[in-house]
Amino acid sequence: MSKTKEKGLFFGTFNPIHVGHLIVANYMAEYTNLDEVWFVITPHNPHKKKKSLLEDYHRHEMVEMALESYPKLKASTIEFGMPQPNYTVNTMVVLEEKYPNYRFSLIMGADNLKSLHKWKNFEVLLKHYKIFVYPRISNQEITDTLPEFEIEKTETTGIYKVEAPIIELSSTFIRKAIASKKEVRPMLSGKVWEYIDLMNFYKPKAKID
Repeated sequence: MSKTKEKGLFFGTFNPIHVGHLIVANYMAEYTNLDEVWFVITPHNPHKKKKSLLEDYHRHEMVEMALESYPKLKASTIEFGMPQPNYTVNTMVVLEEKYPNYRFSLIMGADNLKSLHKWKNFEVLLKHYKIFVYPRISNQEITDTLPEFEIEKTETTGIYKVEAPIIELSSTFIRKAIASKKEVRPMLSGKVWEYIDLMNFYKPKAKID
């Protein structure tokens, strides 16, 4: 009997994708039971303003560029054709139907887990999927205490804390830095930076939230 393929889902707008994203995703692919980590590019996060987002095509292009040297990391546009604003629980239904032989887990920062109770049908996510949680810094302190959810750890469910490197780098910081004409090349893969520079993304003329 063949082993079930384990896929971790790393959701985000990736506006733009940066080295922090790559470090966390690579750690998950190398130090958990996941065979691959999929970057699920979100067209419109219900909890964020849309006006600061680049077009879906451009963000997908940058993710593909950033991941091309990492065979365990993949880009997913599964949400692009779904009604917006979309919710994670809806995406999981579509993925289960499209890939019945895969087992999916969620990847999120400890800060996102603390607000999980605000997500649409969050109980369904807790009941049916593993959640891998990596540490973040919140209010100048490392977020290492996780909220208590009444969910048993099994082969397919449970909240699993992963000691991934703490990378406090955000896409918002990068966008604002580019708008302020700061050097950001160390924070991005080479091809992503070249694409941003060529397309004049996030430059001073752009409105930054």
